[in-house]
Amino acid sequence: MEGLAQFINTVKRVKAALNPNLEIEGGVLTLFDSRMLLANQVKQEVEKYFGPSMFKTIIPRNIRLAEAPSFGQCIFQYDQKSKGSEAYASLARELLARRGVKTPDAETEQKSEPSTEKIS
Repeated sequence: MEGLAQFINTVKRVKAALNPNLEIEGGVLTLFDSRMLLANQVKQEVEKYFGPSMFKTIIPRNIRLAEAPSFGQCIFQYDQKSKGSEAYASLARELLARRGVKTPDAETEQKSEPSTEKIS
């Protein structure tokens, strides 16, 4: 919550000094672990602050997300099927949908992936 307060203050300062058109598009929860009481309390407070601009997609705490940078890769290169990768892809689709860009849903994407099987 302290980080959020600092971020909001920084945005206000940048808006006042450099870019009066700067706006926050919404809030995103990352490194979220629903098993932790504190995480759920923070989620409630962040949702209260951002209201309807809060993104529905939540990025979970995920070991594959933590490992990817150690291998010099983004999560989509490192483990495209991990929960973290799927969550970031969902967030990207949600952001694009807010901006009116139509994207295929995850099910359609999986069906349209080219087959890697060899045909003999």
